[in-house]
Amino acid sequence: MPLIKLGFKPGVNRDRTNYSQEGGWWASDKIRFRQGFPEKIGGWEVETFDQYTGQARSLFTYVTLDGSILITLGTHVKMYVNAGTTLYDITPIRTTFTSTDTDNCFATTDTLTTVTATITGHGAITGDYVTFSGATTVGGVPAGELNAEHEITVVDSNTFTFTVSTAATSTVAAGGGTGITAAFQINVGYATATAGYGWGTSTWSRGTWGSGSTIPFYFIPRLQFQDKFNNDLVFNIRDENIYYWVYNTGFSNRAVLLSSLSGAVAVPKEVGKIMFAPSGHLLALACTNYDASASAPDYEGSYDPLLVRWSNVDATVGPEPEKWQPTATNTAGFLRLKSGSRIITAKSTRQETLIWTDFSLSSLQFLGTQEVFGLQELSSNINIMSPNVVAEANNVIYWMGTDKFYAYSGRVDTLPCTLKQYIFDDINREQSDLFFAGTNNEYNEVIWFYVSEGSQDIDRYVIYNHQEQIWYYGTLDRTAWVDAGVTDFPIAVDDGWVYAHEKGNDDGQPLGAAPQPITAYIESADMDIGDGDKFILINRVIPDVNFTDSDTVNSVTGVALTPEVDITVGVRKFPGALPATSDVNGNSNTKPVVTSATIDQYTNQVFLRARGRQMNFKIESDGIGVQWQLGYPRVDGREAGKR
Repeated sequence: MPLIKLGFKPGVNRDRTNYSQEGGWWASDKIRFRQGFPEKIGGWEVETFDQYTGQARSLFTYVTLDGSILITLGTHVKMYVNAGTTLYDITPIRTTFTSTDTDNCFATTDTLTTVTATITGHGAITGDYVTFSGATTVGGVPAGELNAEHEITVVDSNTFTFTVSTAATSTVAAGGGTGITAAFQINVGYATATAGYGWGTSTWSRGTWGSGSTIPFYFIPRLQFQDKFNNDLVFNIRDENIYYWVYNTGFSNRAVLLSSLSGAVAVPKEVGKIMFAPSGHLLALACTNYDASASAPDYEGSYDPLLVRWSNVDATVGPEPEKWQPTATNTAGFLRLKSGSRIITAKSTRQETLIWTDFSLSSLQFLGTQEVFGLQELSSNINIMSPNVVAEANNVIYWMGTDKFYAYSGRVDTLPCTLKQYIFDDINREQSDLFFAGTNNEYNEVIWFYVSEGSQDIDRYVIYNHQEQIWYYGTLDRTAWVDAGVTDFPIAVDDGWVYAHEKGNDDGQPLGAAPQPITAYIESADMDIGDGDKFILINRVIPDVNFTDSDTVNSVTGVALTPEVDITVGVRKFPGALPATSDVNGNSNTKPVVTSATIDQYTNQVFLRARGRQMNFKIESDGIGVQWQLGYPRVDGREAGKR
C-alpha cells in the first residue's frame, strides 16, 4: 500500500463531531497557521523589573514628542506608567487630610505590627492606599515606616489599620505628632464581577422581615479607558470621573481630575467611556447631562446611559478637552442615541466613531457644521458581549457578540466561525466584562481572550486569522493586550507583570528566573481508512517538521539544545471508543493518555504498530527553545481485515 499523505484543512473546527470533521484539525493550544500549515506560536519575555498591584484591565501605548515610549496600564487598584523597565504609580489622590484632622492620629499595641489610625470621615474602603508624611516615631515604630504608602483595612468611618515591619515596643493611644499629612488615593474597585448579598440587593426585604436576598447582585469589575492628548494621558474609570496626567520625564506627578484643570467647565461625571474622535473632540459616552441651571463650573445634570457629549475644539488653539459647556461660539455639544437601553462601548476609525448599545450599532460622524456631529444608525439587530471586545484589522471592525461574532466593513455581517458552539457553550457570562479583544497584525490575527465556564478570570483565547479566514484556539492567562506598533512586540499583562509577546520561544519568567517551556500542540480529527469498513495496520511515520527559528543554545545554562517534538498516531475501532495507540517500540497502549514518538530535525522515519478503522494525528512540543512548523507527514500502512 502506498504512503498516505496527511494533508489537513487549515483551521480548527469544533462545531461538528470529531468523525464528521475528517481531514481537518480538531484541537489545539498555542499554535497558529502560516500559509495553511500549523506552527507553534512565539514565546514571551518579562519587560519590567517592578510588579504592579492589582489585576490589570487596561493597556495603552504611545510615543511622546521627545521620543519616549510609554505603556500605561490600569488595574482595579492603581494606574501606572511604564517607561523602560520601570513602573511609575500615577494613581490620583482622592483627598488629603492635614492639620488638626491628623494630629497624633496613630495608636500602637506593644509587640504588634498593626498600627491603628483615626481620621474622622476618611472616606476610605478596605484595600485603599494612603501615604503619610510628617509623622514622628510612635511606640517604637520608626517614623520612616509610618511615613510611607500603606494598604489599609477599614474598621469604621473614622478608623482604619495598616501593617508595618517593626513591632511596637509599647502601647500608645495617640501619637505621631502634629503636621501629619494623609493623602488617600481613589477608592479601589473590584478585580472581577463579585456577588453581593444583603440590604438593597436583589430580593432583600421583598419576603418576610429579616430574610436576606438569595439571588446575588454582581458588583462590576473596574475598567479604565485611555487615550492620549499630545504628550499627556486622559483616562476614565467606567461610570466614574475623567482624569488627566501630564507627562514629565521625572514621572513624579500623579493624575488629577480633568475638572480640576485651569479653565475646566462642565466636565461630565459618571462617564462610561472616554475617547478622542478623529476630529479631535474628546467624547464622553454614557454620562451626566449638561444642566445650564446647575451650579458653575460643573453644570452637572442627571446620568443618561444613552448620552454622547463632546468637548470643544477651538479653531485657533485646537482641542480643549477640559471645556464641555456648549455655547454659540464653540463646538462643544451632545447627542442622544435612540436605540438600546445603554451605551456599551465605542471605537474610532479613520472617518467615523462607531457606538454600540446593547442591541444597536450607530455611526457618529463629524459634519463640520453648527451641529458638529451627525448620528446614523447602522443596525438595530446586533449584540455585543462587553466593552472591550472590539478590534480593528485591515480597516474592518470585529467584535464578539453574546452568541456570535460580527464584522463591520461598511455594513454589518455575521462572521462565520467554526468554533462558535465550542466557545459560547463554555464561557462564564457572569465575568463577561473581563473579555477583551486584540490584534497581532504580523500574523493577521484578531484575538479574543475570555473566561471559560469553570474559571473566574481570563484563561482562554480564540483567534480569527482574517487573511486565511480560519479559526484556532488555546489557553493563556492574560488580562489586557495591545499590539505592536508603538512597541516592537505585542504587549500583554498578567499577575503583576508586563510581557513582550512573540519574543523568543519560551515562557519568560520574572525576576531573572529561568524561562519555562511552552506546551503547544495540534490534533487532527479522526479519518477513515477507505470507507471506514476496513482496518489498517500502520507501521511507520515519515515526519515533515521544520525547526527553523528554534534555539540551539539554552540562554541561561549555555547548554546546547536539540529541538524536538512528539508525534502520536491514534487509532479507533469506532467513533465512540477510546483511542488505541502504540509507542515508538510498538508497545500497545489503549489508555487516553499515550506515549508518543519523539523526533528531531534529523529523524527520517519512526516505526510503530497501530491498528484500527479510524486514525488521527497529533504533534506536540514541551521543550525549551523549540519552534516548529508542520508540513505533510506520511504514514505507511496496509489493510488488515474488515472485522
